[in-house]
Amino acid sequence: MSERPSVETMQGEIVAALRSVYDPEIPVDIYELGLIYAIDVDEDGFVDVTMTLTSPACPVAGQMPIMVKAAVEQVSGVEAAEVELTWDPPWTQERMSESARLQLGLM
Repeated sequence: MSERPSVETMQGEIVAALRSVYDPEIPVDIYELGLIYAIDVDEDGFVDVTMTLTSPACPVAGQMPIMVKAAVEQVSGVEAAEVELTWDPPWTQERMSESARLQLGLM
């Protein structure tokens, strides 16, 4: 049996995995959009992700958490992931990274 990667290593790989998930209406990944509020990884490889969407009326509101869970569970060492969707605090453009704002022409 191989040894589980460290929590720090898994955290970095989870962020990389989240950067592969895109909002279908915006050509920027969900991490750079600021939709990920928290990533909690425990020593046993269980991950809790707290995220939001750009709007409660988002057409992929039902699918996005499933896509995020699938991406996180592909990371080496992750046993299982839970994704919690929250609207508090509401998402705003200020949560976006500088590169995302540049990419969308908001700077």
